Amino acid sequence: MTVMNHPVTDYTAVVDSSTQFLDVREPAEIVEGSLPGTVNIPLGQLPTRVPELDRNRRVVVLCRSGGRSAHAAKLLADVGFTDVVNLDGGMLAYSATGWN
Repeated sequence: MTVMNHPVTDYTAVVDSSTQFLDVREPAEIVEGSLPGTVNIPLGQLPTRVPELDRNRRVVVLCRSGGRSAHAAKLLADVGFTDVVNLDGGMLAYSATGWN
């Protein structure tokens, strides 16, 4: 399965009510803000928390700049998730647009 990369500034095009929307930053980073509807599972915890996710639903992954989310998206694809989207640029790109 190939992970789809999508610009964070257009995240609403890939997120709907059935999407599992993950923010893989550390809890201290989440305090600075996240996008509506995200659930925090830090990247370091993701391998042991994969069973919390539904493999039959889309997973959209977000982080600070796109690096950790790309890693998380690949991890999910490697364990059998078939609809995984990495939000390119992360919260830094989103914040740079002035949308808060």
